[in-house]
Amino acid sequence: MWFETASVYQIYPLGLCGAPEYNHEEGQAHRLSRIEGWIPHIQALNMDAVLFNPLFESDKHGYDTRDYYKVDQRLGTNEEFADLCQKLHKAGLKVMLDGVFNHVGRGFWAFRDVQEKKWDSAYKDWFHLSFDGNTEYNDGFWYEGWEGHNELVKLNLQNPQVVEHLFSAIRSWAELYDIDGLRLDVAYCLPGDFLEKLRRFTESLKPDFVLVGETLHGDYNRWMNQNACHAVTNYECYKGLHSSFNSMNMFEIGHSLARQYGPEPWTLYKGAHLLAFLDNHDVERIASILNDKNQLYPAWGLLFGMPGTPAVYYGSEWGIEGRKQDGDAALRPEVETPVDNELTDWIRTLAKARKESRALCFGSYRNVVLTNKQIIFERAVEGERVLVAVNACHEEYTAHFDAGCGTALELITGKTHDFGGGSVLPPYSVQYWKMER
Repeated sequence: MWFETASVYQIYPLGLCGAPEYNHEEGQAHRLSRIEGWIPHIQALNMDAVLFNPLFESDKHGYDTRDYYKVDQRLGTNEEFADLCQKLHKAGLKVMLDGVFNHVGRGFWAFRDVQEKKWDSAYKDWFHLSFDGNTEYNDGFWYEGWEGHNELVKLNLQNPQVVEHLFSAIRSWAELYDIDGLRLDVAYCLPGDFLEKLRRFTESLKPDFVLVGETLHGDYNRWMNQNACHAVTNYECYKGLHSSFNSMNMFEIGHSLARQYGPEPWTLYKGAHLLAFLDNHDVERIASILNDKNQLYPAWGLLFGMPGTPAVYYGSEWGIEGRKQDGDAALRPEVETPVDNELTDWIRTLAKARKESRALCFGSYRNVVLTNKQIIFERAVEGERVLVAVNACHEEYTAHFDAGCGTALELITGKTHDFGGGSVLPPYSVQYWKMER
């Protein structure tokens, strides 16, 4: 499946394009054209797919949908987005959309009908509601919101009419935009039977249609299996990626990766391709989290070297900052044009190295050297073995271990290396060694 060898570029369109915070129906805008200018940048980064966070008509931030069939008027028209997707596909990039199916906004047309007609509404069973209660909005009825947020109205996914409405929307996205997959918002909230129906339905649209579920904690196999998502978000390693550097404790990420992918029979996700990331639209930017900004380089190197499918959130490839305490706008900023600097070039190089290595895309995982400040692990697949070496600190480190051969090709620099006298890791460095078999 294409997702297994891909590097994903994530865009929050309402933010990047500078849309107003609230959708007050002030008239049609045409902001999507800005993203077209980013296509050469995304290609140059050696990305393979673009993941768009919500872009359909909504009340505010996109996760409060009003209409699944209409591109948000703050961004543009359906025709403009279709044209953008055509250009992305022509550039060799897959397109994924954010599927927000657990809840809708209070402006959703069916919910408005219930507000108006109450128990006479034909859509009252589309939601989990009761006319014996009320909420802070004083609609005259109580309803279930997502995790207590009543601006997000929970859909009744046991209602066949609701499922058909959502599936018809997805079918229209496939027909109009030729999409290649979906990120499922709060997949951990979606019922198992809904996920199974969704998997079968999307397989009928395209055999390699990908479903990536947003999950936080727990056993990811609950949502990632043959009857659910193909992959899920790797929040366990997201935390380990930055805290291992900040606490100078590479054991944390090393043990997390070994627990997920290691050689032991109890390994949880061997062979799976979790979506790996350093940051996204919901969390602080990696450049804001790391105490030592020099560690940006080894952090990105670790991301592209570890198992999983790596994702790059727009702006982080040149070191943009953003703190959650400053609100959503700080995490989802307007950016007119992309920036190209040394960090961008580094990520471009890492993505190319991964793309050209079967071991980095499909290889097993085994820790070789693990200290507080360094980690060396092996990725191996039939016919290829790669060692990923990370030095997280400001001091040079000489690693002595049995490499299993005398020489190797360094995938990042293209140089050969002799392991006879150990291997020197420069400060804040990452090396990918393709070993002789």
